[in-house]
Amino acid sequence: MAVAEDFDRATDSKWDWVAEQTRAYLASNGAEGHESNGLYTLLLVTTGRKTGIPRRTCLIYGTSGDEFVVVASKAGADEDPEWFKNLAAEPSVGVQVGDRRFSARARVAAPDEREILWPQMANMFPLYDEYARKTDRVIPIVLLAPRN
Repeated sequence: MAVAEDFDRATDSKWDWVAEQTRAYLASNGAEGHESNGLYTLLLVTTGRKTGIPRRTCLIYGTSGDEFVVVASKAGADEDPEWFKNLAAEPSVGVQVGDRRFSARARVAAPDEREILWPQMANMFPLYDEYARKTDRVIPIVLLAPRN
């Protein structure tokens, strides 16, 4: 079960550019990497479904009420990203937004929520529509609800 305190001991993404962005975000406590060219990113830590080791990545986000919204696009690959597979197995996650860290519960958007959230996220990051055209899978949208 991942929580906010797991960021400092988590393993980085296997994608070098994501790992570098994540480390810069952490080193600056969110001052570097949270906002760039009108896009906002958060850090997510999940629990490895096979290893039990905390894993961290950096993702573009939006909001819906008090929840944070992320897209499991993997650039339109035919398989879901590892972070999504991990949170599907264990929905307790750690999140950092700017300098704020918190534990959250992840859930996949219901179809009616997805109808509203997909255009919102694609408007923020138009490549999501291109990614959706590249794959037969329905790209999941995930909501992260902060836990008190």
